[in-house]
Amino acid sequence: MSEPGPTPPNSPNPPNQQDTITATIIAGPTAGGKSARALDVARARNGVVINADSLQIYRDLPILTAQPSPMPDIPHRLYGILNPNDPMDAMRWRDLAITEIRAAAAQNHHPIIVGGTGFYLKTLMEGLSPIPQIPEFIRLMIEDLKDRMGDEVFYKFVITADPTLEGRMDPKNSRRLVRAYEVMAATGLSITHWQSLPKSGPPQGIRFEIELIMPERAELYHRCNIRFEEMIKQGAIEEVEQFDTKILQGEIAVDAPLTHALGFQPLQSHVRGEMDLETAITLAQNETRHYAKRQATWFRHQLPLCDPPV
Repeated sequence: MSEPGPTPPNSPNPPNQQDTITATIIAGPTAGGKSARALDVARARNGVVINADSLQIYRDLPILTAQPSPMPDIPHRLYGILNPNDPMDAMRWRDLAITEIRAAAAQNHHPIIVGGTGFYLKTLMEGLSPIPQIPEFIRLMIEDLKDRMGDEVFYKFVITADPTLEGRMDPKNSRRLVRAYEVMAATGLSITHWQSLPKSGPPQGIRFEIELIMPERAELYHRCNIRFEEMIKQGAIEEVEQFDTKILQGEIAVDAPLTHALGFQPLQSHVRGEMDLETAITLAQNETRHYAKRQATWFRHQLPLCDPPV
């Protein structure tokens, strides 16, 4: 895990063309080899590796989230910097990433953004739709409503209120459901309406080279299986046990983002004595393969549509 790099002085003027920063994006499904490729590029180009994974930004589960080990010769940024209870969204990550990209360039390092959270990468390159800021009291009211209803009932409640969301929202992703409903409650319009509006655009003075790492499916699935077995050997069970203890003690929220890390819930069931280890590993590997497949599909259809800014 690493500390964020220094922030260069802000300039009120847009950069000139000769000052344009070129950053490399290395994207693809989980276990596909992105981190290893990022190291190769960093060594070849005096690079700084910047995290674009929505869970690797948190501390406490570095093994299970496959965070790279600290490298004395290659700086890594935005890994393990947040408390597990700290909320994160694509726009906040974008601001952090742009700061790190500019800090790297100011120190004559090549910025390398690596990760599998496709929405973060699209937000970095394209910006976001202009959704108005939602008052905090509305968010808190809706979170309380969700807690009282339970996830399953709340999902049905949200898609009944906004039928355009049916089939577009993961019923288990309570944070996105809360976000969708809070936007409708505050603005009277569906979040899909706001998302259809023109986006804020790419960051000024930064252009992107995109490298997509996409192993063949059989190889990808094999890598998913082997990597999870390695995580177990490295101490993932003990890591989850310590994390779950903090949940039971009230130090970490039961629905903190890291509880959605691949394999967390099966291993949590195991450390609580509810599931044998072999079953937990099998379920975690299945979960990882299915997620990798969904990621690969998303990247094939979405990432090529991102026109790199010039």
